Amino acid sequence: MKLKKGALLNYLDFDSVYCLLSLRNAKILSDYFKLLDVHNRNTLNDIQFYHFMHHVTDLKKKEIMMTFDMLDWNASGEIGFEQFYMLVCILLCSEYHVEKNFIFRHSRPVFELLDMDGGRTISPAEFQASGFLFNLKGHALDKIFYEFDVSGDEVH
Repeated sequence: MKLKKGALLNYLDFDSVYCLLSLRNAKILSDYFKLLDVHNRNTLNDIQFYHFMHHVTDLKKKEIMMTFDMLDWNASGEIGFEQFYMLVCILLCSEYHVEKNFIFRHSRPVFELLDMDGGRTISPAEFQASGFLFNLKGHALDKIFYEFDVSGDEVH
């Protein structure tokens, strides 16, 4: 997943060690989110989300909608600023090539994001299906999966 040139997100100050935005940039992102929220519900629906992602990334429609479903943890059909912030940090960690660091530093939210079936485990299939979020493919995908598989109960 790549950010398109000229998107506002390219100009945000991202701390690649902690994989977070500065407070000033979080405020800018919050204001941007409010601009995207044309219904004034403090959420983005799937259509707003799709158009935002289509504008700022190179993802295909299927990947964008899969990302929306992963972020919509409570299946409400909308995502709030918390999920949007996490998405932007994922996008930026890919730009800075610190995906592994992001997964390590934010392991709980990443686990919840990747646990698509809510089974409290992440199967290799779930991890592989969502690998595009972190630009992971092939051997790198398998390596990181087994590196973070602390229980050792998921087999390939």
